[in-house]
Amino acid sequence: MKYKSYTVFTNHDDAELVSSAMFDAGAGGVSILDKQDFIDLIKSDVIWDYVDDSLLNMDDTVKVSTVVELDDAGFLKRLEDRLEDMKKAGGIRYGDLLVDEIDEADYENEWKKYYRPIPTKHITVVPTWIKYEPSEGERIIRLDPGMAFGTGSHATTRMCLELMDVEGKSVIDVGCGSGILGISAAICGAKDVYMCDIDEQAVRFATQNAALNGVDVTVECADLIAGERKADFIFANITADILMRLAKDLGKHLNDGGEVVLSGIIDSRLDEVRQCYENAGFSVTDSAATYDWRALKLAQKAAI
Repeated sequence: MKYKSYTVFTNHDDAELVSSAMFDAGAGGVSILDKQDFIDLIKSDVIWDYVDDSLLNMDDTVKVSTVVELDDAGFLKRLEDRLEDMKKAGGIRYGDLLVDEIDEADYENEWKKYYRPIPTKHITVVPTWIKYEPSEGERIIRLDPGMAFGTGSHATTRMCLELMDVEGKSVIDVGCGSGILGISAAICGAKDVYMCDIDEQAVRFATQNAALNGVDVTVECADLIAGERKADFIFANITADILMRLAKDLGKHLNDGGEVVLSGIIDSRLDEVRQCYENAGFSVTDSAATYDWRALKLAQKAAI
C-alpha cells in the first residue's frame, strides 16, 4: 500500500495554524519539525531522552507534515483551499507545499531491517522479529522498541549495559524509554526494579516489553525527583543538560553505598557533567567511551 505525504514550509508562529488547516482538510495526524521546540525543551525542566544536537543547527524554517492514503485524491485541493482562505483572512504565512509518495514499508516497517542482535558484557539484546537461539548461559532480552527510545543500538544504551552491576540490588531506571535498562537489570538478577518516564507512550512500551520478557518490575508515568523512592543502583541515560539538573537531587534516591550510571553525555560536555556531580558529592568509580559518547559510574562520597 502507498501513501502520500504533504509538507508545508512555514514559521514558528504559524505552524499551529498550518497544522489546523491539515486537520480541517482531513488529516488524521500531523508532525511539526521546529527548531524552537528543541530549544524550549532544553531550557525546560522536562526529563527527556535523546535529541541529536544537529537539530539545533537547523534554520528557522518549520516543516508541518502529514501522511494520507493514496486514494484520497481530494486532500491536496482541500488543504490548498483551506490554506488560501486562512491567508486571505490575514491569519497565516507559509511557503512551499511539497507532495511526495511513500510505500507502506517505508512508513511503518523499513526501520526494522537495520536492527540486529546486540551482544554486551552482561546480556544480548534481541529484537522480537529476529529468530535467535542463545548459547548456553547467555542472557537475552527480547525487545520491541515501538516508538520509544532504547533498542541497545545506540552507544549511550550499550555503555549503560556494559557498566551495569545489579545482581541482588534494587534498581531505578530514570527516563526508561523502551525499558531496556530496567528489564535487563531484572534479567541479570536485580532484587527489584522501578522504571519511570514522563512519556505515557514510553511507559506503555516498557510495560509491554517487561511482560514479553516475563520479568516482575514496576513501571510508572512519573518524575523520579518528585518522589521518595530509593535504590542501590540508578540508571540515568538522558542528556548532559538534564543530568546536570538532576545532580543535586539524585543522591537522595540512592541508598548508602549505591551507585549511579550516567549516560547520554557527548564528549564535549563530559568535564562539566563530571564537575557538576563531584560538586554534588559524587566520585567517579568507572567510565566508558564509544565514539563521541561518554558514560560515568559514580558513587556518593562518604560523609566526613
